[in-house]
Amino acid sequence: MANYQFKTTNIKGKEYVEVNERIKYFRLADEYKGWSLSSEMIHFDENQCVMRATICDENGLVKAQGFAQEDKSSSYINKTSYVENCETSAWGRALANLGIGIDTSIASSNEVTMAIAKQTQTPKSNTPTKANTLKELTEEVKARMIEAVKEGKKSAVENALGNYKVTAKVKKEILEA
Repeated sequence: MANYQFKTTNIKGKEYVEVNERIKYFRLADEYKGWSLSSEMIHFDENQCVMRATICDENGLVKAQGFAQEDKSSSYINKTSYVENCETSAWGRALANLGIGIDTSIASSNEVTMAIAKQTQTPKSNTPTKANTLKELTEEVKARMIEAVKEGKKSAVENALGNYKVTAKVKKEILEA
């Protein structure tokens, strides 16, 4: 199988071998007859998992390993299949560490696609956003804003209103005072 041609996927101008191609080669190549590919869950909870894939020769000697980690929230498909994706990624890593399908990259197309998806997601952080940091508009502040509008400071009040939770009705009431 020295002339085996791996199917690749082009991602941003670079060719990546898919994990299924690495597995197919591993199962068909005479040099790996009797070898095994196994998976072990290293960590699992309702939000993420970590897997280790191990490749052993016909005598049970470890020849390569690969690790992978997946978050349930990292992509749409991971909402239901983060464990399966994690195992596939670990297999791809182990097979790459064995030297299968690495002419262009150790990363598989599956890994690169997932990494890009993670990068393009809106980060979930604890950093306050404008929507959750708006202040409550008290009657005292409302009264001072109405007074400021009457004094000709309408644009300053409009700017200040952006910092408060206020309905369109109350905003109109203040600005038309």
